[in-house]
Amino acid sequence: MYQSFEDLEVWKRACQLAVRLYKALENCRDFGLKDQMQRAAVSIASNIAEGSERHGKDFARFLGISRGSCAELRTQLYIAARVEIISDATRCELVDETKQISKMLYALGKSLKTEH
Repeated sequence: MYQSFEDLEVWKRACQLAVRLYKALENCRDFGLKDQMQRAAVSIASNIAEGSERHGKDFARFLGISRGSCAELRTQLYIAARVEIISDATRCELVDETKQISKMLYALGKSLKTEH
């Protein structure tokens, strides 16, 4: 078990994903899409943290919200690549990471349900 959300590998990876996204969009001039993407990325880690402080069913619900933010960001990454805001290589890397984080969130949520 974990002591704090800072101990969770999924939270660490979600934070790193947000940092990587911020760096990838550093020179982006499409402020609308950039803002939405950054908000979705930050939301993933933020909801893990907030949910972990609530415990039980509430935590599982917040993990579901984080998974939704992963899907939202993944969609935005596909769009950003198509309009050439990010490269295909960056899109592939970040999309893969959102998929991995989403799987980790699902597994964590499932483990919470078996604990209670």
